[in-house]
Parts: sequence; C-alpha cells; structure tokens
Amino acid sequence: MKLVLDTSAILSGMDFAGEVYVPSGVLQEARKSGLDPRLEAVLETKSRVFEPRNRDLRAVSQASLETGDDASLSQTDQEVLALALQLEAAVVTDDYAIQNVAARLGLRYQPALLPGIRRRVDWSFRCRGCGRYWPQTLEACPVCGAEVRRYRRRA
Repeated sequence: MKLVLDTSAILSGMDFAGEVYVPSGVLQEARKSGLDPRLEAVLETKSRVFEPRNRDLRAVSQASLETGDDASLSQTDQEVLALALQLEAAVVTDDYAIQNVAARLGLRYQPALLPGIRRRVDWSFRCRGCGRYWPQTLEACPVCGAEVRRYRRRA
C-alpha cells in the first residue's frame, strides 16, 4: 500500500507499513519542528521523496477552493495532496483541512493519532457586518470593512 505522509504523521513517530512517500517540503517542516535524529534516520531509509506534478497541484488548488479550505492549506499541504493524487495513494494526516480536501478529491486518508473527519464539509465566508457572502476567505469585507468569518455551508 502506498502512503503519503504529512508532517503531523511523521512527527507522530508511528511506524507505517507499506511504501512511504513524502514531498521535500514535509521533510523540511519536520526538521524545523525538531525531528528526533533516530526518527530522521528511519525516515531517510524508509521513505521516498517525490515532487508532485503541476497538474495535480492545480487539481488540489481547485478542490480546496471548492471546499473553502484554500486558506487553511499551506503549500506543503497542497504538495502532500497532489502527490497522493499523482500516486493514487492514501494520505496519512491529522490535519482536518487536508482530510476534507482529500475526501473531495476521492482520495483515501487515515489519521495518525487523532480521530479523522466523519464527513466532508464545504465552507462559506460571510461578513459579520453587512452579511454578504464571499466565495473565498478575506481578512476584511471589501464593502464595509468588517471581519469575514468562515461558516459551514448548508447541505
């Protein structure tokens, strides 16, 4: 079984059976977080570092816009999803935004330590001042300047 790990999966210290893949950004994030040298040695020998294709990155970007998770995903998160899409692999992550976009893309996902999401969620963005809805996250409403908040979209 092919598994694509994100940083939270690596830092969990769990041993994953199967073929393990990571984009280089995940290794950089894990090292910045103070990766245990023994864990890094295991990771270096057991995992394969791959970079995702541009077309898969575009598909992830589109899916994250559709779910409303675009502002919640870092570039590395997007690379994890794109690599999983490219390899047709399961994503191992505790990040709910990654799990949500993975579900939108039809990818399998499994949590490392935390419980996973129960169902996919789409988000909308609404101004707290004037009540207008926006298609993506904004720091402030361009109409009235009030805070724009994220809300679960009604099914």
